[in-house]
Amino acid sequence: MSGPPSSGVVAVAGEALVDVVPAPANGYWELAPGGSPANVAVGLARLGVPARMLARIADDLLGRKLRGHLDRNGVDLSRVVAAKEPSSLAIVEIAEDGQAAYDFRISGTSDWQWTPDELVGALDGEGAEPVVAVHSGSLALTTPPGAEVLRGLLASARPTATVSYDPNCRPLLMGDPADVLRGVHEVLGVADVVKVSDEDLRWLVPGRSPGDVIAEWLELGPAVVAVTLGGDGVVAGTSAGLHTSRPGKKIDVVDTVGAGDSFSSALLSGLHRRGLLGADARVDLHRIDAATLDAVLDESVAAAAITCSRHGADPPTLADLGVG
Repeated sequence: MSGPPSSGVVAVAGEALVDVVPAPANGYWELAPGGSPANVAVGLARLGVPARMLARIADDLLGRKLRGHLDRNGVDLSRVVAAKEPSSLAIVEIAEDGQAAYDFRISGTSDWQWTPDELVGALDGEGAEPVVAVHSGSLALTTPPGAEVLRGLLASARPTATVSYDPNCRPLLMGDPADVLRGVHEVLGVADVVKVSDEDLRWLVPGRSPGDVIAEWLELGPAVVAVTLGGDGVVAGTSAGLHTSRPGKKIDVVDTVGAGDSFSSALLSGLHRRGLLGADARVDLHRIDAATLDAVLDESVAAAAITCSRHGADPPTLADLGVG
């Protein structure tokens, strides 16, 4: 079940940081814009969805580069906070199979210092463009002191907007998985759309099958839960009882940086184009039919695969996906 395209903005809340990544040409290092939420915002904008970034970005050299990157990709920066703290860094290691591993330098940096006052009006509509969805996840929802503020933002968004969530676990920084899982369950209580990777689940709930987790998480409130399986595609379920799996795409993997974020962007873009975002569409989202769900998931798998075929977090456009 779907309707006319959603008219509205998708707001993305969380970190916009700098990735220190191996340079493919010479084996040295290069700086690249990153941060899971920022990658999702860029991915949405490239897919034609009005995207608003809710981030605290430093007014330093790296922060200005991050602002420039987001702005060039058409992301609305009107609600970005000019932070006094320095920019965060993620140091990326790429294995021979293209899998990415991360180390971080985030102590006292800008992304985590949210205060409630900084988010007043963050979800207000601009003219005729209401905020129809809010997405967050990863370190933004687990790193104090700002994590609780952003969790409050998601809860406050639910009466008017779809809430999208990606745990995007970073074991190096998130502490005890049992503690993190309690926080995940809290967010699932307000979330409508959930994307999680099988790698996340192996850390959060070792020994559990994706199907079992999907069934359990749907009981907590979401309309759709999707578990990405890397090169093997995705499995998903809905609150109405649909269960589906979609195959992966055969590609030559350059690296996996930003692949999950591209999946999330395409997932939200697909729902946006089909009129399934916003509180008014919540009932329709819960009743999404099999053909619509499969089509959205296929687009999301394709977006992640395209990103894996490129160096770094470089999400596709609608033209890249072949979607009109």
